[in-house]
Amino acid sequence: MSDNTLAQETIPAGEAQYTADLAARLKAKIIRDNPTGIMRRDAHPKMHGVVKAEFTVEADLPAELRVGIFAEARTYQAWIRYSNQDGTIQADKARDIRGMAIKLMGVPGDKLLESERHEQTQDFIVISTNVFVTKNVEEFDALIKAMTGSILSKIFFFATHWRVIWNLVTSLKKFANPLQMRYWSTTPYLFGNTAVKYSAIPHVRNPDPLPSDPGPDYLRQAMVRQLAQGEALFDFTVQLQTNADNMPIEDPGKEWKESESPFRKVATIRILQQEFDSEAQRVFGENLSYTPWHSLPAHRPLGGINRARKIVYDAISTFRHEYNKVARKEPASWDI
Repeated sequence: MSDNTLAQETIPAGEAQYTADLAARLKAKIIRDNPTGIMRRDAHPKMHGVVKAEFTVEADLPAELRVGIFAEARTYQAWIRYSNQDGTIQADKARDIRGMAIKLMGVPGDKLLESERHEQTQDFIVISTNVFVTKNVEEFDALIKAMTGSILSKIFFFATHWRVIWNLVTSLKKFANPLQMRYWSTTPYLFGNTAVKYSAIPHVRNPDPLPSDPGPDYLRQAMVRQLAQGEALFDFTVQLQTNADNMPIEDPGKEWKESESPFRKVATIRILQQEFDSEAQRVFGENLSYTPWHSLPAHRPLGGINRARKIVYDAISTFRHEYNKVARKEPASWDI
């Protein structure tokens, strides 16, 4: 790429303070939302399942796609956690954004987080919408402030942030099976001389219908049924940033058009046929820590939302694990 404006970050004034405010607000929120029992995540608190998978990098990728872990054909063991986005434990029939958090293991090389520099994991976090709800940390902090405040504060915020309303409403959907949905990163990541967004695209021959009388945990039950009968497959793909104006780094609320830069397959995700619905595996999944900053420098997260995630995810994860009296550690295998 000759365009030296690609993959370039621009940090706005005040972002550090908005990030600190956001971390404090979300910590207060989970304390309020979890008065008894374990301290859960501020987002994605309800887990549909954590499953064993294989992540196989494609052979013979073109040179521009042979970056970081995609530099050579190889299969990694992975733990994948499926969850809801809403900060409450609600019935699955509610419209929501769903999450797919991928943790590869056995990834050599120093990682970005100094405290976990020698860990052998690489995380990819994708959700069931192709745009983030807000454009930057300031706007996201204001959204959380409004959503945890009075009715008047909500009305005022949404009256003055029409795109946030649009992104939020169009992102909230009903789904039949987490293993049969498409997911996107929404935020960008470094990739050689440019940036990418990620997408996980399922292979679905006969999609499950939405149940006519859904139980509160029907998404977990759909996963249990499918993986008892066979495996699930996804293509893991990247979308190269080709135009800094149309495909901005600092505004994940704006879609990168696939007509301008299509997603290209770089790996296959194979979720093995398995039984995963045990209490031990639920506890294991609850205690896993995912962050896009569990990463090789070659895949460094970009943009303000990702910069905030570095601070917020660590603060919330550290607090949760200390409160729950559970050690925070990265897995090295499928053993739990």
